[in-house]
Amino acid sequence: MRTTPRRTHGARRALTGALLAGLTLLTSAGAAVADGPSASASPADEGAGPTEAGTTFRTATALEQGQTGTAQASAGDYLYWVFPADAGQRPTVEATVKLPSSARSSTSTWQIDVYDGLRRRQACMYGHQTRKAAADAASVELSCVLRTVRSWSEPWANDPLPGSYYIRLTVVDLPAADLGLPVGVEVKAVSKEQGGAHDVDGALSEPLVPGVSVASAGDASAAPRVPSAGEPEDGWASGWWTDRWLWTVGGGVLAALAAVFGYSLTRGRGRPAHVPPGV
Repeated sequence: MRTTPRRTHGARRALTGALLAGLTLLTSAGAAVADGPSASASPADEGAGPTEAGTTFRTATALEQGQTGTAQASAGDYLYWVFPADAGQRPTVEATVKLPSSARSSTSTWQIDVYDGLRRRQACMYGHQTRKAAADAASVELSCVLRTVRSWSEPWANDPLPGSYYIRLTVVDLPAADLGLPVGVEVKAVSKEQGGAHDVDGALSEPLVPGVSVASAGDASAAPRVPSAGEPEDGWASGWWTDRWLWTVGGGVLAALAAVFGYSLTRGRGRPAHVPPGV
């Protein structure tokens, strides 16, 4: 009596069960992603961007990612905007300075700087952070691509963390005769999701947003805190979900399939037909 067909059928049932279990886990993970807050940057479609800029960190104009902020200023002014960036995002800041058509005495040098919620200057990975404009140039374009925002970092490190990010635009080299000339400015901040390759263990208790520590230390029965400048209206990402979960679940399913397949190969084909039962 041969038992090979029965054992083969059992191995197939085990493989099918492992596949169904893996699909169930992946479906649950996908539902969790859909229900939880998203860290991806979405352009702000409601209304135009702000038409003015602040002159200090405290008066920085709030700018949503994807919005284009504009301002009319004078050459020599310090202009400030603030936008939110969450864990897993790599922000890119772009600025265009429209110079006056009247003749200028010499070249000018413009610079864009980005600071985090602790007002630490963040280095640009690449881009044109500082550029010179010729005396007859109509405009100058600047850009700064930051490092990927981490969910947590060592206290001594200068890594970008979730929270508010301040943009400061100014001219760093300009003849005294050209100070005060009218200029037009356009600023835009966008982000690209980097995925689980940049995820780390741990998360901040609160994002680096001005006033968040004061609000969290207040009375719990007080009215809900209104999102401040540089904070997304739909809240910050919870921090527990990353696409590493998909890789973890997928690896578990593949490991289970490999184990079942290896067991079906090593267990043999059963008792030979010429050997009677009980021997």
